[in-house]
Amino acid sequence: MTEQNKHRISRTVCYIILLFLTFISLFPFLILVINSTRAHSEIMQGFSLMPGSHFFKNFVNLFTDNNIPIMRALINSLFISGTTALFTTYFSSMTAYGIYIYRFKGREFAFRFILLVMMVPPQVSALGFLRLIMGMNLMDTFYPLIIPAMASPVVFFFMLQYMKSILPYEIIEAARIDGSGEIRTFNSIVQPILKPAYAVQAIFAFVGSWNNYFIPALVLDSKEKKTIPILIAQLRSADYMKFDMGKVYMLIFIAIIPLTIVYFFLSKYIIKGITLGSVKG
Repeated sequence: MTEQNKHRISRTVCYIILLFLTFISLFPFLILVINSTRAHSEIMQGFSLMPGSHFFKNFVNLFTDNNIPIMRALINSLFISGTTALFTTYFSSMTAYGIYIYRFKGREFAFRFILLVMMVPPQVSALGFLRLIMGMNLMDTFYPLIIPAMASPVVFFFMLQYMKSILPYEIIEAARIDGSGEIRTFNSIVQPILKPAYAVQAIFAFVGSWNNYFIPALVLDSKEKKTIPILIAQLRSADYMKFDMGKVYMLIFIAIIPLTIVYFFLSKYIIKGITLGSVKG
């Protein structure tokens, strides 16, 4: 067997594996779309690759259900997720900029402490966090879902590694010599360089906040403040006699549309940002 044939066979095997992995990744979305077109009785009968004829009926049933404020929940989720993505990328990158540029006593301790915080799951601190916001009278508001996101250890770590790989210290020194202030230097010089990393982290922050159920379920009580994940759980745990799987799948289908749009417009920055932001060897 020639070297060229070996290379062709290896490439074919790689394509087959990639197609198989792509199929596995997209198959749950295919089932979701198909089930959103089927009636509750059809879904209960089992798996099917053939779409049903109840798509618009499920859509109308969902949006006419007075117990499910779908439009309000969409607006709430969009506001929380968009604001979280904006704040976490800006302020976490500013923290990374301070750790990277400034040489101060305790710099290494601050870096290690932030990494230590990154290892603590939110469930561990949930009780203390809940007591804190109750003492501050912030229950049933969006503030506890947005303000803590300003300090994200994961975004901080990614931005710090990105700066180490792509941001020369000489640029900051040149800006200082020209009389640029620290805030102006960060906003006018550093931020344009960080655009690919901003896009990547904004996607991840938006998706993470959009899918977040645990903290919003603890904080939000009123009907008009609920988010999409809470409504999905509310529909899923409804009374068995009133339970409609068609509505559940339709709600999940609608919930992934904003995520798909975000990925569609910003996905090109994921590979670019991760590649440019990788640590230099």
